[in-house]
Amino acid sequence: MSVIALHPKQPQEANGPSATMRTPSPASPSAPLAFSLRGIAKRFGEKTVLDGIDLDVPQGQFVAVIGKSGCGKSTLLRILAGLDSPTSGSLTVAGGSASERRSRIMFQEPRLLPWARIARNVEIGLTGIAKGEVARDLSLQILKEVGLADRAEEWPSVLSGGQKQRVALARALVAHPFILALDEPLGALDALTRIEMQQLLERIWQQQSFTAVLVTHDVTEAVALADRVVVIDKGRIALDLPIPLARPRGHGSAETARFEGQILDRLFGRG
Repeated sequence: MSVIALHPKQPQEANGPSATMRTPSPASPSAPLAFSLRGIAKRFGEKTVLDGIDLDVPQGQFVAVIGKSGCGKSTLLRILAGLDSPTSGSLTVAGGSASERRSRIMFQEPRLLPWARIARNVEIGLTGIAKGEVARDLSLQILKEVGLADRAEEWPSVLSGGQKQRVALARALVAHPFILALDEPLGALDALTRIEMQQLLERIWQQQSFTAVLVTHDVTEAVALADRVVVIDKGRIALDLPIPLARPRGHGSAETARFEGQILDRLFGRG
């Protein structure tokens, strides 16, 4: 296994190993590391957004990052996804060759191309990896996984909000990324569609065993999906809480409520 250290002010690469290097999910804390953050700080002018983040995440683990608005969680995700660089500190991503260290990010907005049909929107996730019939076959395969195989030739404008997010998820997953970064991707959905998408995301994560990092404001969502919840407060990790619950997890159960209470207590300084 090779390790790439990404240091401040250097261009960051969207990385991830091949499917053969993935560990079964959910990952145990003793699994090989997917990535390691050391002393990550980010400043915008005089404002410090991240202030010395240290975090080790095993391969195949599902981590939720939660915190109040402006705490730095989305900035942290962008650094992990290679869309931004830290002011100081380092990110180390474990993997194989450069082509195997792929990471992908999914945003709250689907960001689909309105002039491209659904299958073509998904194929964009294979840019530089596959093209032609190979890309077409892969896009149809992942669309089947997200329940949209019959909509491949339709335009994005005819889809519901939840269906558009399924397409965005398919685009992010079509290349079988090593790390999937999720920036509040379900935040704009209605309650029932959001639960359906949570279940879909969990199922595909279990099948593909990628490492998932989800930024969310929703404590219930974090506990429902994650092996571990990291709370950020004022640019620092205030709580790193394992969620050792069996899957699938029932919404509103006494067990999930107990973990939700611990997270809320830390977020609001109670107890």
